Amino acid sequence: MRNILLIARRDLSAYLHGVAGYAIIAAVLFIDGVLFNAYALGDGAHLSSEVLSNFFYLASGTTMIAGILLAMPTFAEERTRGTDVLLTTSPVRDAEVVGGKYLAALGMLTLLIALTGYMPMMILWNGKIALAHVLVGYAGLFCLGAATTAIGVLGSALVNNQFAAGILSAVMVVTLLICWKLASVVDAPLTDVIAYMSLFDKHFVPFLEGRLLLSGVVYYASLVGVFLWLTTRVLEGRKLA
Repeated sequence: MRNILLIARRDLSAYLHGVAGYAIIAAVLFIDGVLFNAYALGDGAHLSSEVLSNFFYLASGTTMIAGILLAMPTFAEERTRGTDVLLTTSPVRDAEVVGGKYLAALGMLTLLIALTGYMPMMILWNGKIALAHVLVGYAGLFCLGAATTAIGVLGSALVNNQFAAGILSAVMVVTLLICWKLASVVDAPLTDVIAYMSLFDKHFVPFLEGRLLLSGVVYYASLVGVFLWLTTRVLEGRKLA
């Protein structure tokens, strides 16, 4: 665990002392604000709870994009600069490297999610919303962002170019997003299996409505575990190649 935290601190420091991390956060917050004012407040919703649900619906998209963008440099940038040698030759396990880099990217994403808190406060200022709905919605954003970041880390480990890593990660995310649609055109028993794999429709919707379901938390945690495990296997495979 100590090695994981050391690597996480190293990468988090790189995020905080660089420009890219702040640029991503600023851009996403700007887009969140525009979408919030244009759609969440302007779509005809009359209840504060509806406006809050709309906010979480819109923020889910930008959170997924931010997760991919923040995860892009985790491994691809190291290989571009040639600094990955320091990690591959140091006395740390591949799983610890993956865990540390993932925690650093997730830390930046958590900061971004926290900075959107002023939007629910604006809703509360002009109406009435349940604190539980806010907390559950943000728990959903964190779970969705955690899963997307794990996918982004795998994409970054598979290729040497950050741009290519972003495209590959986006393809994997979109594939999981459209599983709900694919489920409607396949026969049983695959229907339920593919529907369960849906990144948004089946598991995130309850969160944005203020309903905390254990199945959703388990699903997102499982995705994080699977994609980080795959990333570890990729690193091990590169050493053997």
